[in-house]
Amino acid sequence: MNTRRFPLGGTRRRATRLIAVAAGLLAVTALTAPTATAESTSDAAPTAASLAQANDAVRSADIAGTAWYTDKATGKVVVTVDSTVSAAEISAIKKAAGDRAGSLKITRTPGTFNKLIAGGQAIYTGGGRCSLGFNVRSGSTYYALTAGHCTNIGSTWYTNSAQTTVLGPTAGSSFPTNDYGIIRHSNASAADGRVYLYNGTYRDITSAGNASVGQSVQRSGSTTGLHGGTVTGLNATVNYGGGDIVHGLIQTNVCAEPGDSGGALFSGTTALGLTSGGSGNCSSGGTTFFQPVTEALNAYGVSVF
Repeated sequence: MNTRRFPLGGTRRRATRLIAVAAGLLAVTALTAPTATAESTSDAAPTAASLAQANDAVRSADIAGTAWYTDKATGKVVVTVDSTVSAAEISAIKKAAGDRAGSLKITRTPGTFNKLIAGGQAIYTGGGRCSLGFNVRSGSTYYALTAGHCTNIGSTWYTNSAQTTVLGPTAGSSFPTNDYGIIRHSNASAADGRVYLYNGTYRDITSAGNASVGQSVQRSGSTTGLHGGTVTGLNATVNYGGGDIVHGLIQTNVCAEPGDSGGALFSGTTALGLTSGGSGNCSSGGTTFFQPVTEALNAYGVSVF
């Protein structure tokens, strides 16, 4: 499975597994659940320490196109691999885990993990397009949250492809490790606290919260519009390749495509996340990852409105 961030319109950054962030919105695409390709078993129930060691071992293997999180309910480190990860690389992950390999559950998802860019509506910079996540505020100053791999590629953002209507300048960016960035609105009156649903209507966002496994969620993005699914894992680490490793992500089976990066993940009226990247597309499905929005809100001292 090739993990990709989803900015639209760029070239691959460092490896063929990466769909370049440089082109705009990262679209994490995938609706289909990954299918198991290998699973190690162990008679002894793993301890918290052994699970942590298994998690560290997957990280040390440094295989692009992999994502992993600890499932406390099953006592496994669930490793999702995209289509670019070979059998030899899966063996390398198990070898790195050593006698902790029994704590791993390895599943495969179609496609490649790539980075992807009113909540969900298109924003532009340079030659790239991403999606706005949530409009937020600090006092009388208004900002737009999006993905960090998006804000890394441009200093000034626009609301139209001709780049004649200014949204505002990048005011902060954190990627990799995290994947969030913030843009200061040049025109505060243009900031809309709702998310666009791509059917002529909007969803009012009144609060921010943390996702939970099994939760029903929706994602809005400028390439594929509105799609829904469920949260499948928390605190996932994704290796996009080329040193671009992001921690603490929400893993879902919601589809996304390039250009959806930065777009809003929400449940009802609660903001949950910002589209980071994933695999697949909205025709065949895949796996998509989201930066938790509460971390970005805390980092910048802002709130939804």
